[in-house]
Amino acid sequence: MRVIKTDVLDVYILEPQVFEDNRGWFMESWSARKMEEAGLYYNFVQDNQSYSAQKGTLRGLHFQNSSASQAKLVRCGRGSVLDVAVDLRKGSPTYKKWVAIELSSENKRQLLIPRGFAHAFLTLTNNVEFLYKADNYYCPEAERNIIWNDEEINIAWGIENPILSEKDKKAPKLYSSDVDFVYEEKSK
Repeated sequence: MRVIKTDVLDVYILEPQVFEDNRGWFMESWSARKMEEAGLYYNFVQDNQSYSAQKGTLRGLHFQNSSASQAKLVRCGRGSVLDVAVDLRKGSPTYKKWVAIELSSENKRQLLIPRGFAHAFLTLTNNVEFLYKADNYYCPEAERNIIWNDEEINIAWGIENPILSEKDKKAPKLYSSDVDFVYEEKSK
């Protein structure tokens, strides 16, 4: 597995080794041992999967506040998405910066997103299956979101009228959100 740093602190692209032959392919999508060899320590406790029927569906920007925060390992099992992570950790050198990566069933890339980030994805094809691991359980009381087109974050989505849930249409802007993440520098 290849681990690639992004321009946003603590967010990594993971490229699994894919073994192909005349029958198809095989890949190891997660290995705690390989992650620990790269200096990344996560204990994932929940797997989630979503399906989006239409191209142009945008889900996010979502996060869970406080101790319910979640790190995520995300991938696209069918179709293609533009996956986005936004650093919401006050005091972080990359606070309010975002990274956008195309994840697809073809490229098999994954994005590792630590706690303290908002997450969203935009479907680039119809019939998208999106999978992710979380290191903390879903907690409805801590669930929060920020409006997808917040000017303070200014994500280059490449779309003007995405398909949104009612919850995401009514999401607050970052300045009026109660996000409570604080950056803590890791000891070396």
